[in-house]
Amino acid sequence: SACFINSVQDTMDSILTLAKTEGMLFKYGSGTGSNLSSIRSSRELLAGGGTASGPVSFMKGYDAFAGVIKSGGKTRRAAKMVILNVDHPDVMDFVRCKAEEEKKAWALIAAGYDGSLDGPAYSSIFFQNANNSVRVTDEFMQAVKEGRSWSTRFVTTGETCETTPARSLLRAIAEATHQCGDPGMQFDTTINDWHTCPNSGRINASNPCSEYMHLDNSACNLASLNLMKFIDLNGVFDVAGFRHAVDVTILAQDIVINKSSYPTAEITENAYAYRELGLGYANLGALLMSLGLPYDSDAGREYAGAITALMSGQAYVQSARIAAAQGPYAGFAKNRDPQLRVIEKHRTHAHKLNPSLVPLDLLSAGREAWDAALAAGRADGVRNSQVTVLAPTGTIAFMMDCDTTGVEPDIALVKYKKLVGGGLLKIINNTVPRALKRLGYDSREVQQIVEY
Repeated sequence: SACFINSVQDTMDSILTLAKTEGMLFKYGSGTGSNLSSIRSSRELLAGGGTASGPVSFMKGYDAFAGVIKSGGKTRRAAKMVILNVDHPDVMDFVRCKAEEEKKAWALIAAGYDGSLDGPAYSSIFFQNANNSVRVTDEFMQAVKEGRSWSTRFVTTGETCETTPARSLLRAIAEATHQCGDPGMQFDTTINDWHTCPNSGRINASNPCSEYMHLDNSACNLASLNLMKFIDLNGVFDVAGFRHAVDVTILAQDIVINKSSYPTAEITENAYAYRELGLGYANLGALLMSLGLPYDSDAGREYAGAITALMSGQAYVQSARIAAAQGPYAGFAKNRDPQLRVIEKHRTHAHKLNPSLVPLDLLSAGREAWDAALAAGRADGVRNSQVTVLAPTGTIAFMMDCDTTGVEPDIALVKYKKLVGGGLLKIINNTVPRALKRLGYDSREVQQIVEY
C-alpha cells in the first residue's frame, strides 16, 4: 500500500501528529493527501486568546518536512496532496500561495541562481513539495455559471465570513494554475455521488495524484497491467487473457492487505475493514497509437472506456467471488445499498458505450462483467469497497517496459528520464514503427522515420 489519506482535527496535537504520520510515510516511499479545511482560519480566534495561524501557515511546516525527508530517503520528491474546501475563509490565500512563491523563484533565477527543479532558487521557497487542490461543489460551480456571489464560512461557528463573486474566485484559481500549475480542482459533489461507503463517512481528500479517493485515514494498494501485452499484431485485444490477469491480480492485491504494515492504528483498522484496492493499467497511449486511433477522438475514448469497463467490472466479479468464500468487507453491511448503487451506475455507463466504435467482443465482455458483478454483489456482497483506480504509473511503467504511462498520451516520441543516481536515460517510443505500419507506411518509410 503506497497511497494514503490522512485526516486532521483543529487541535495542535492533531496538527503535529499529521506531520509525524506524513514523515513516516515519506520515509518508506509512500504518498499521502489531507484536507486541511477542519483547521480554523487565520480570521478566527484561538481559545486562549490571539488569532489562529490558519492552514496555509501550517502548510509551510508540512512542506519543509516533505522536502527534507523526500520519498524513501532518495532524491525523488515526496508525494503529497493538500486540499482546502472552497468555502474555507482562507481559500484565497491557499489559491495564491504557490503562485506568490513562484514569483520569488523567478526573481532568484533572474539574479543568477540555478533554476533547476532541485536548485537553490526553488529549494529556498515554500510549497514546492505538494500538489494543492481546491475542493468545489456543484453549488459553487452553479454560482459561477450564473454570475452569483459565494460566501466563505468560519470553521468554528459556520457563520458567513466573506461574500465575493464566485467568478472572481474561479478566475484567481485559473490565473494561479496558469502561472505555476497549482491549485488543481476536485469536484466534491460528483466524487461523493460515486462513493461506495457514504454511511461510514464522506470522501474529503485524495492521495497525491488524485486517483485514490475514499474515507479519511485509509490506504489503497495499487497494481497496473501493461495493456500492450494483451493486443496482437493484428490489433485484436485478448479479452479472455485480460479477464484472467484481472482475476489473478485482484486476488493477489486482496491478500497483500493483511500482509502490509500501516503507519497508524486507525489506518490499519480501516484497511482491514474496507479493503480498498487500486487495479489500473499503463500504456493506454501506446495501445491507441498501435491501433492508429487518435488519442483525442471519440473512437479513442470509447475504446479506452471499453477496456476500463471490462477491467473494473471483472475486478468486482472477482471481489464478489472472494466474498463468497471469505465474506464481504467488514463495512459492507453498513454500506450495502450505496455500494450496489455505485456498481449499478457503472453498469449503466458500460451499456452506454458506442458499439460502432468498439470491437464487439470487448464491448460485450465489459457489459457481461458488470451484469455479473451486480448479480454477484447482490448475492454475496463484495470483498473490497473499491477495486480500480487509474494511477499515473510513472516509475513502474518504465520497469514494465511501457512506452506511455497510465492513461496519458506520450509526452514526446523521444524523451529523457533523469535518474536518481545521476545521468539521463534516452527513451524512444517503441510503438512508433507499429503505429506507422498500421497507418499504411511501408517498411522502408518506417525505418527512415524511426532513424530520423
